[in-house]
Amino acid sequence: MTKFVYDFAEGDRDQKDLLGGKGANLAEMTNLGLPVPPGFTITTEACRVYLAEGSEPPGLADEVTEHLVALEKAMGKQLGQADDPLLVSVRSGAKFSMPGMMETVLNVGLNDHSVHGLASQAGDDRFAWDSYRRLIQMFGATVLGIEAEHFGDALEDAKKAKGTTNDLDLDAGDFTALVETFKGVVREHAGRDFPQDPREQMDLAIRAVFDSWNSPRAHIYRRQERIPADLGTAVSVCSMVFGNLGMDSGTGVAFTRDPASGEQGIYGDYLQNAQGEDVVAGIRNTLHLTELERIDKAAYDELLGIMTTLERHYRDLCDIEFTIERGKLWMLQTRVGKRTAAAAFTVAVQLVDEGLIDMDEALQRVTGHQLAQLMFPRFDRDAEKERLTTGMNASPGAASGIAVFDSPTAVRRAKAGEKVLLVRRETNPDDLDGMIAAEGVLTSRGGRTSHAAVVARGMGKTAVCGAEELEVDVRAKKMTTPDGREIVEGDTISIDGTNGEVYLGEVPVVSSPVMAWFEGTSRERDELVDAVDRIMQHADGVRRLRVRANADTGEDSALARTFGAEGIGLCRTEHMFLGERRELVENLVLAETRDEREKQLQALLPLQIEDFTAIYRAMAGLPVTIRLLDPPLHEFLPDYTDLSVEVALDRERGQLTEEKEELLANVRRLHEQNPMLGLRGVRLGIAVPGLFAMQIRAITRAAATLAAEGVTVLPEIMVPLVGTVQELQAVAAEIAEVVAEPESAVDGKPVEHQVGTMIELPRAALVAAQIAETAQFFSFGTNDLTQTTWGFSRDDVESSFFSEYLETGIFGVSPFESLDTEGVGELVEIASWRGREVRHDLKLGICGEHGGDPDSVHFFHRAGLDYVSCSPFRVPVARLEAGRAATSPEG
Repeated sequence: MTKFVYDFAEGDRDQKDLLGGKGANLAEMTNLGLPVPPGFTITTEACRVYLAEGSEPPGLADEVTEHLVALEKAMGKQLGQADDPLLVSVRSGAKFSMPGMMETVLNVGLNDHSVHGLASQAGDDRFAWDSYRRLIQMFGATVLGIEAEHFGDALEDAKKAKGTTNDLDLDAGDFTALVETFKGVVREHAGRDFPQDPREQMDLAIRAVFDSWNSPRAHIYRRQERIPADLGTAVSVCSMVFGNLGMDSGTGVAFTRDPASGEQGIYGDYLQNAQGEDVVAGIRNTLHLTELERIDKAAYDELLGIMTTLERHYRDLCDIEFTIERGKLWMLQTRVGKRTAAAAFTVAVQLVDEGLIDMDEALQRVTGHQLAQLMFPRFDRDAEKERLTTGMNASPGAASGIAVFDSPTAVRRAKAGEKVLLVRRETNPDDLDGMIAAEGVLTSRGGRTSHAAVVARGMGKTAVCGAEELEVDVRAKKMTTPDGREIVEGDTISIDGTNGEVYLGEVPVVSSPVMAWFEGTSRERDELVDAVDRIMQHADGVRRLRVRANADTGEDSALARTFGAEGIGLCRTEHMFLGERRELVENLVLAETRDEREKQLQALLPLQIEDFTAIYRAMAGLPVTIRLLDPPLHEFLPDYTDLSVEVALDRERGQLTEEKEELLANVRRLHEQNPMLGLRGVRLGIAVPGLFAMQIRAITRAAATLAAEGVTVLPEIMVPLVGTVQELQAVAAEIAEVVAEPESAVDGKPVEHQVGTMIELPRAALVAAQIAETAQFFSFGTNDLTQTTWGFSRDDVESSFFSEYLETGIFGVSPFESLDTEGVGELVEIASWRGREVRHDLKLGICGEHGGDPDSVHFFHRAGLDYVSCSPFRVPVARLEAGRAATSPEG
């Protein structure tokens, strides 16, 4: 029979799949002998059954009862007993941390009778009634689905009636009255009374936690973080300890290192006379954790010892939640802490130097997404800036945008193409979609461990929190600075998550230190740049995949080389014919005689030689893959509709020339309904005699000239859109003729080169064995291969139905952003295997945008490709991920 409930002492940290992150880590701390309140965990498997069947699995209720009885026996009191009640918290805990996305209910077991017993045992009426109102408030919002504002407004009214803005100023009588008010809110909005049966409270809370797995905000967060939707959440039921028993009690969150920078020290927030949700919600500004030494030195010293124990045990930066109940320290949670990109690199190298991990493990602790964040610009320190205020530097970065004061507005205006900054008093989980849409987040309340700070760091968003000098009025959509200035919705502001400063207007940006280091424009070394350098060197040393760049000019090629590119994987020659040269190609395509075509080709040849010479010089000694012309034909022809209108108007005015009429006839003849699937690629080269020969002459003559100068040139000629080997054979024969020309020779010998093709059609992948008889290399054009496999046009579908597909979960991520491994990836593997069966030394690469996507790079490593190619700025990301793929446990 399946076991659905585990005591804290029964599990360990390796059981996150079953017990969730929170349950597994509570078990680990229990087994380490740390002060964890007793409790038990209901498994993720129980959640999955509940979500699938709509009811708890058979036997779950009996198991919960068995563990509850054991807990009551251990604690010497029963759940909700009138004279001395056992109270419990019911908390969610999925395998992956989802801060604030799912539900928690505290103080379960309180009712109209046990509240008096709690007051008597604690000797504190205020504490007991405060705890009771918290239960009704959380239960009403979480379990009964009542809008949280109804409770929040009632609490604000009570504070106003008392003439205060701080809930610490409310007394027992105020909270007793609030309990009755809150019960009235439940009755009015839920259509039932607040349940007085403690076991009913607990069972309903457990169900609510299960249900919260599929809440809209949890769904949004999982999609953002690419967390699988079928994992489910565990539920931890833990005996309550209280931080709101007076000023000798409190609650806090601690990090063993700074989660923003990685700097070693004591980081965290503490609130006296408070429960844990008060810290996370950011409803009161917190004290720095070091203040705890002054308040309660014994608890502070014990906490520091536990922090050291946990960091050494987990070999990583740890995030810790704790409560002090009348001087007694209790550990409520630990996990490997979310951190910024800068902290990820810095901490990884620190731990290597401390002997806790090796460089392979350090490489696994960082990601390409984080490296990309470190390459984002920062504010120019020397620019003139108008500072409005300074808050807490919760998540580093530089962000500018128009101020908006609610999440729906942030989403709407961001979709319209505007850059927005979300400004709130404090964020809550319902703000997630607004945080995703915004460039950054600014709050007037909360600390570095508030919801806004933790979620922003996890998403790599810039955040400034606790800017308490700002008076934020969400309803009026404005904020007021200390000197009385008003910033209203639509005004541009800037926030610096590195120093916590808030500025009026848009602040100019400059390259980040990491980007300047990659570009070679700065050799300043700080701890972060040193960490990035060391990890990148290790990645380069262990990776098997080579990394090339997609570049079409000598300038871009030189830039790619500074970023560590090991060659050019895709030179798109059609990009060389835009602008002033476009007319030459237009005339070439429209030419009706051989002489007309030859005239245009002769004009293009020296331009192409110049193009390739610049690229070869930049990439001396490295391979350069040049794709022969592959434009959708319409890009090099006059617009058919516009030209038709012009001809009609000229005819009406009597101004129509024979030349323009012939032009319209030719454009009509060549007009295509779907240019992506029309006369392009190898088809264009065969249909327009001399076109590919001109390009091949330019490729080989430029190579021969430089080779004669002693420059090592390694050209690879790539034939695009091949669907049958006969197409490739026809072009390969043309290449052989041109290479044999004296101008393409070095010391009488043909210039060294390779001939290959781009695999971008499903048929090409399936007949790869035939194509490999002629091709020396395959380069997978995954952009077009994705389009032709799925049967949709990227330009059309991304703006039409992709958003709905992502919203409904049909797509977890766009197949143009991360490779569809089940479909397109299968074709890549088929083509690779069949090609190498025929030609064992067949070189395999990929040159679509997927070459710079971290997840896709891991797939290409497993598929046995030789290299990936991506845009120059993505080269460092691909290098890092290629190293991570080589050292990954999955291989």
